[in-house]
Order: sequence, then structure tokens, then C-alpha cells
Amino acid sequence: MIIVNFKTYREATGSNAVRLAEICEQVAKKTGAGITVAAQAADVRSVADFVSIPVFAQHIDAVDYGAHTGATLAEALHEAGASGSLINHSEQRLELRQVDACVKKLKSLGMTSVACAANDEEGMNIARFGPDYIAVEPPELIGGAVSVSTAKPELISNSVKKIRCNVLVGAGIKNGNDVAIAKKLGARGILVASGIVKAASPERALTELAEAMK
Repeated sequence: MIIVNFKTYREATGSNAVRLAEICEQVAKKTGAGITVAAQAADVRSVADFVSIPVFAQHIDAVDYGAHTGATLAEALHEAGASGSLINHSEQRLELRQVDACVKKLKSLGMTSVACAANDEEGMNIARFGPDYIAVEPPELIGGAVSVSTAKPELISNSVKKIRCNVLVGAGIKNGNDVAIAKKLGARGILVASGIVKAASPERALTELAEAMK
């Protein structure tokens, strides 16, 4: 699995989100890679209506229907076309009890849960809630010039050994070599953002990652 997190970059907001999602879909069809996009809540419906690849939300809140002004409701995202969501991203941290509630909520809706963890120890704590995937991303490397594959390969191998769940890795991943290392160490996929969204050619950059996943 390759998850392209659109974050709130200008290049992946509004009509740009739809265009980027179309590129991701084209690469998925061309390479046969399992590519998912994680769009902003406001863009989920327009993106999901336009492409056939999975569309995830970037965050949900641990709330039910009711008086929760400003909260991100999983049911609303599901109705909008989201088939899953990231949880506990380093830019939108949750307490462990909230992570548990969000995983349960997504399961009840038949949606895929990708819970983020800063390291293998946090990943082990989150794994007991039973998410579909755990994405291990060292916060200090996110958006940086050095990838987790290069800076902390031992974190990938330790996470794969310790976490009894499908492990994805992210932070700084930008090229096929980064992906090849992660795959060799046992990761089931990657979570990537700026390396694709802000690339001079998102199609070329994503194709390189997708080819390396084979």
C-alpha cells in the first residue's frame, strides 16, 4: 500500500486535490500498485466522486452524532465517500483512549484504520486496539531531506518484529531506494506526503515509488 497524504498543501486543496488524485489513479493503473489518497475532509466527496482508487480522510474525532461543533465525524466522511482514515498523525495527535475509540468507530462503519505512531513502542501500545495498519513515522523526519529508511532503518525492522499488525512507514520518503529499503526490512507499504505533493512531477515521483514496491 502507498498512501499519499495530501495534508493541507495548496497543490492538493480543492480542485488541485482532484487533479492530484487523478494522477495517483493513473499511476495505480499503470503500475498495478495499491495507491490510496488521504484528502482534507472538505475535499473527500469531490475526490471520491472523481476517482476509483480508495480515498481516506486525514483525521477523525472520537465523537458520535451530537453537539460537537467543529469535530470531524466519521459517519459524515463515510457518507462522503471515504473508505478509511488516518488516526493520530503527528500533526493531529490523540490520546490513546481516543485512538481506541476511533479504531472502533471505523470498524463499525467498515472503514480502514491507519493509526500513526512515532516509534515502535507507541506502535505496540496502539496495536492492541486492532487497527488495520500502523504507520510508524518519526516526527523529526517528517517533511525532511533524510528518510526514515536512511536515518533509522532499525526503527523499521524493530517495528515489523514488535508490532503484530501490518506496518507502514513514513517520514522523508522520496525515492525508490527509500521504498526498497523499507520493503526489504518488512514494511507492508509507505505513507508519503510532500515527496509527491510538492514534487516537480508528482506522476514521475509516484511512479518511481510504485515501481519500487513491486
